[in-house]
Amino acid sequence: MCMCDLEEKYSVIVQKNPKKQRNNLKCSCSIRTIFVINFLYLYFVPADTCTELNLGYCNDLEYSTTIFPNILGHRSRFEAESGAEYLLLSVIHGLLNGECSPEIRLVGCSVLASPCRDNKMIKPCRSTCEALRKDCMHAFEAIEMAWPYFLDCDRFFAANEEGCFDPLSGMRARQEVALSSLSPEEPSTIIQFIYASNAQMYSLLKRTAAKCSHISHVYSIGRSTEGRDLLVIEFTDNPGHHELLEPEIKLIGNMHGNEVLGRQLLIYLAQYLCSEYTLGNQRIQSIINNTRIHILASMNPDGYEVAASEVEESNDPELSNQEGHLLNGWTSGRANAQNLDLNRNFPDLTSVFYRNRRSRHYRIDHIPIPDSYWFGKVAPETYAVMKWTRSLPFVQSASLHGGELVVSYPFDFSRHPQEEKMFSPTPDEQIFKQLARTYADAHATMSNNDTDRCGASFYRNRGIINGALWYSFAGGMSDFNYLHTNCMEITVELGCDKFPSEAELYPEWKRNKEALLSFLESVHRGVKGVVRDTNGNGIKGATVSVRGIRKDVTTAEDGDYWRLVNPGTHILTATAKGYSKVSKRVYLPHNLNKAGQVNFVLEKLPVEPDIDDHLFPTADSWDRFDPYNQFERHGEPVVTEEGIERQEKPWWWNYFSQSGMSSPNWLLKNV
Repeated sequence: MCMCDLEEKYSVIVQKNPKKQRNNLKCSCSIRTIFVINFLYLYFVPADTCTELNLGYCNDLEYSTTIFPNILGHRSRFEAESGAEYLLLSVIHGLLNGECSPEIRLVGCSVLASPCRDNKMIKPCRSTCEALRKDCMHAFEAIEMAWPYFLDCDRFFAANEEGCFDPLSGMRARQEVALSSLSPEEPSTIIQFIYASNAQMYSLLKRTAAKCSHISHVYSIGRSTEGRDLLVIEFTDNPGHHELLEPEIKLIGNMHGNEVLGRQLLIYLAQYLCSEYTLGNQRIQSIINNTRIHILASMNPDGYEVAASEVEESNDPELSNQEGHLLNGWTSGRANAQNLDLNRNFPDLTSVFYRNRRSRHYRIDHIPIPDSYWFGKVAPETYAVMKWTRSLPFVQSASLHGGELVVSYPFDFSRHPQEEKMFSPTPDEQIFKQLARTYADAHATMSNNDTDRCGASFYRNRGIINGALWYSFAGGMSDFNYLHTNCMEITVELGCDKFPSEAELYPEWKRNKEALLSFLESVHRGVKGVVRDTNGNGIKGATVSVRGIRKDVTTAEDGDYWRLVNPGTHILTATAKGYSKVSKRVYLPHNLNKAGQVNFVLEKLPVEPDIDDHLFPTADSWDRFDPYNQFERHGEPVVTEEGIERQEKPWWWNYFSQSGMSSPNWLLKNV
């Protein structure tokens, strides 16, 4: 019998009970069905009477009877099941990637269907709710979801002295029994080695930062062409702040959208650092307590979307062209949504360097960005990374790519324009080789000359090569870092397969984990110190030079500096405009496992005109960034005609908006 027939059969009840009539019965069969079920329940189940618990997602609770109306005012089981609260509990495991599951569901069910004893409702315990909120709030924040209103601990829960019920007591008891049967072992980090979509990546990074909020936080450096966040996760013992003499290092993945292994490795690295620090891993604690680490897992999330969709289609058994992960077109998704190769989109400062290197007076560090660059097409991703690189005193960096198995280092652009493969060293050739060696030697196979490569010949290079000697190109990110800032960046090619299968993700993590950690530790080499005036104040923008290396570094906001140099004897000189020049000799032994500290005190001097003032790039010219203000808009929020910032709905909103029920705006933050 159809439920519409049921309504006709029991319509006599409505006629006999005019007080219970509804004003509008002109509705579809499905809506009438819900009405009739609720109606029959109200009439044939006595009010305030214990009834059998029969909610599909709540049937594993520690009790078997409940009572309606419930705490939220739902008058029947059917009304409770048709609400957004119940729908949320049915999908919460997937939304939170299994975190806080089944705890959220069990506590939520204890509100929708509280236990009943002697025809009286027993509310769930407030202490359980408060502990749950403390442990799981970060998981909701990670997906930008508000804490559900029906889990308001003060409003819908009772104190212990009121005779409340703990919905998690049975689960805890079973867990204790299970744990007692296991042999004691060292705790370990658990990582799920699968691919993460852009939405899942953002969620994982935000959840990781919230879980380790004492050492981590996330921030956005801008947005991609299609409006996706360029999200960075930071690790340090004082998140959000630069500490005096603490070096800053960055790792960047997925610059080319179809080169995805680096993106996944950086997501795993973030989870690993958080978990191992919490578990007491002394090596990880030492790295984080003494270093400020910034991880941009995806610089090109738009390109990743294109690459991932092609791989998904190529694995479809119904399609005849099944290239799968191995080919991926090798170019699909490489560029950003504007079809720009991001590693050719940075200012070509290397040409400026080659033109002026023979001039004794011309400064070849912190070369300003030519105004002409801003008349070209500058990708918002490039713009965001340049602005980010300029804003923090980064010491070293690695950009993770795919397509070969080698580490390359600057210069990437040949010193002779007509030579595509020409050794083109920087003044810091030796320290760059050492940085490249650090990663390649710690990698499981990269430095082995017998390792199969991907077509290029690196015979006897042991896994490292000067970029221009491999192949020359202008506008690269590594050359820009070196010539425009203090930062020294290498490019890590992780392997032949740009988009490996999921089965390869764990083996690749094992091959690269030690190399990543060794690279983070390698920032603590060379010398560091503070340049101060005679009053003890740090001098911002002072230069520190090393005799024999024509590349200076400048001091940060508080006067601290870092200079990567190899072991040996070096003569360092510090100076600043309007101050004296001071030189010091320093010896760095080969067995030194940390940076030597060399401080300088400069005396104030009267400023006199100098020919160098005209030949050196001034701070003002270096500070000219986007002088015509053409690109800042990419990072600004979208505003409606009424002047209200338009908020995009989060990715999980479709779960509820397509269900046909009233949209749960209470799940939206800032509403």
